[in-house]
Amino acid sequence: MKTYAAKPKEVEKKWVIVDAEGVVLGRLASIIATRLRGKHKPSFSPHVDCGDNVVVINADKVRLTGNKKDADLFFWHTGYPGGIKSRSKGQILEGKHPERVVEKAVERMLPKGPMGRRVFKNLRVYPGIEHPHEAQKPEILDVASMNSKNKR
Repeated sequence: MKTYAAKPKEVEKKWVIVDAEGVVLGRLASIIATRLRGKHKPSFSPHVDCGDNVVVINADKVRLTGNKKDADLFFWHTGYPGGIKSRSKGQILEGKHPERVVEKAVERMLPKGPMGRRVFKNLRVYPGIEHPHEAQKPEILDVASMNSKNKR
């Protein structure tokens, strides 16, 4: 018996749309990472990008449980001495680019390296309900109804 290994030409990529309104961030990110990677398919191969294209809408209405809105900080350095800066998840969600919270959560659940970077390009996140991917006829993935804990 031989092990099946998918080839890039054999992979069928679907378009999936996810509504993030009221869904807990970590649970949403883990489901999206699984879809992007392709682990939900029986033809999964770790060396091939066999995941779907995922479109996330309403990213600014994602839920954070506990004290994560104020306690979880994103750090960056300006390059100057003493130039470490931080911003909380709550500040980012209320700011100019609220979709970056979802992007970072998913990015950190994907593998590091060339495969992770290739797979991450299949994710599109939009803060509102409008998106330019109607022509691809995406399927709707209802993450909130998968588990009662997904929507609190």
